[in-house]
Amino acid sequence: MKELTSEERILRTLKREDVDRVPTFEWLIDKKVMNAIKPGITYEEFCYDYDQDAICIDCDYTSERIEDDKIRDEWGMIKKDSGQAHTFPIDGPIRTMKDLENYTPPDPHVPERFRSIERAVELHSGKKALILHLNDVFSIPSRMMPFDHFMMLLMDEPETVSALIDMSVDINLQLAEEAVKRGIKIIYTGDDYAYNSGPMVSPSQFEELFYPGLKRVMQGYKDLGLLILKHTDGNIMPILDMIIDSGIDCLDPIDPMAGMDLAHMKKTYGDRLVLKGNVDCAHTLTFKGVEETVAETKKCLEIGMDGGNYIISSSNSIHSEVKPENFLAMLDTIKRYGQYS
Repeated sequence: MKELTSEERILRTLKREDVDRVPTFEWLIDKKVMNAIKPGITYEEFCYDYDQDAICIDCDYTSERIEDDKIRDEWGMIKKDSGQAHTFPIDGPIRTMKDLENYTPPDPHVPERFRSIERAVELHSGKKALILHLNDVFSIPSRMMPFDHFMMLLMDEPETVSALIDMSVDINLQLAEEAVKRGIKIIYTGDDYAYNSGPMVSPSQFEELFYPGLKRVMQGYKDLGLLILKHTDGNIMPILDMIIDSGIDCLDPIDPMAGMDLAHMKKTYGDRLVLKGNVDCAHTLTFKGVEETVAETKKCLEIGMDGGNYIISSSNSIHSEVKPENFLAMLDTIKRYGQYS
């Protein structure tokens, strides 16, 4: 097979078609790690220089700093600035159905929301796959209030949770429609559903409250012609069939911290969807050495590449504590051993 562009490689993989080599990319590569590898390099430059097949994009939202370590975004969510790439949600504007009835979400149609998308399409379309981060049914509802209050609402006022889910679905489908107009072909949803021990809500609660919205949002994305990668950490096995049946094309990251086994997933579900992952970024990439990283990367390739339908990456992201030499070793191993014959 002729050498494909990165965009072709990702698109063909998500459609479960043959490719020249296994694709690779990360949802996030921390600046500390990138700068240790090549000082001053930008994320987009890194994606080209180190053969990442996709560039990940977010819609543009404004935020304001309300205390030294706290930020409020356009949704009204209050997040703690941890000094890392991701902030930590701690509060929000909703407590009751009345709060929700008086709430106005961010406008999904303002042109300023899509400047990063427009720039990325102009610069990278046809070269790198452009993957837009949107949401589905859990992250936005659960972050509109303290998480313990959200968990109580699941029991005491499930109708409020259902209304929040509907709002999240409606807004994200409108964002997706605008993004497609601007050239986006692939999205991922980053809503986490599980702890290492299992889902954050019971399978019956998930089926009753979240699954209808999950099917609606995923089908809405598909109706727009989008390919969908679904990210969720944790042990999702009790709700996995619902996640797959919602219509996703790819599941990430097959979390080894939660006992999720890539070989089992490949054998059991590899004919139904693409799998992405899962070189362990919590242990191997962070605490072990180059030799162990190479061995684990080769093992992931051996398992995942069998029969195709595989994207190799870390088990979540390249966070700030990942050893730069281990990340480079992973990328070098992918380049050396990731070719399909």
